[in-house]
Amino acid sequence: MTAHSFVVPAYGPSPYLRECLESLASQSLSGSEIIISTSTPEDSLFRLAEQFEVPVRVHRPNAGIGRDWNAALECASRDWVTIAHQDDVYLPDFVAKTMDAAGSNADATLVLTGYSELLDAMLRERTTTLRIKSFLLELGFLGRAAITSESAKIRLLRFGCPIACPTVTLGPGLSGLRFREDLKVDLDWEAWVRAARSDGAFCYVRDRLVLHRIHGASETSAGVRNGVRAREDLEMFRMLWPRPVALVLSRAYASSYEEGASD
Repeated sequence: MTAHSFVVPAYGPSPYLRECLESLASQSLSGSEIIISTSTPEDSLFRLAEQFEVPVRVHRPNAGIGRDWNAALECASRDWVTIAHQDDVYLPDFVAKTMDAAGSNADATLVLTGYSELLDAMLRERTTTLRIKSFLLELGFLGRAAITSESAKIRLLRFGCPIACPTVTLGPGLSGLRFREDLKVDLDWEAWVRAARSDGAFCYVRDRLVLHRIHGASETSAGVRNGVRAREDLEMFRMLWPRPVALVLSRAYASSYEEGASD
């Protein structure tokens, strides 16, 4: 048994959940706890969970993505927890390489991995978004496998959020970390900033171990369309920069959304 949990926040019917669960059950390092958490229980979900012998935990009310993620975290019973997004695919070595990174650094509190994008059935490894995020990650890690100082961890996050939530595994040092439920898009970025200001190391596995699905029905895509992401980006940049710099950065991001350069 590994000291690792996958918690899957399931919302409504997802055509991709089966593929996600198959990937979680097919890890090269077996033994992870797998739990589905939902506020929208449906018969089809319970049938699918039964096929994979995965428990389903129901929470109320249906109060948005932040509540879904927090409720999922509360289900885990192991030291290290990954919020597995129901539309995404976890490659076979995800757990093995994540736990190896965690075990290689006694101060580790958060492990993230590289990822590729899935658009429909097409694998994308070199998009504009991925290149920008890779640059920002290297700006923070500077070629290292782990960073411990608050200044390095904040530098990683000052120009945007290069840490993709589906790739993140939280350790016991961040067992109390919860997401702000009033945010719709940048709730992960805001949580990583709080984590960066806490003791402990961020570890980076550069291998692409997650296939992150990009589609128009996602919370991120909806947030871009309705302007929520632009407002939340400004709030985040103001948290990290003087107001004039924050305005410039938030406007640059807003322009990139209009041009379709960001997912």
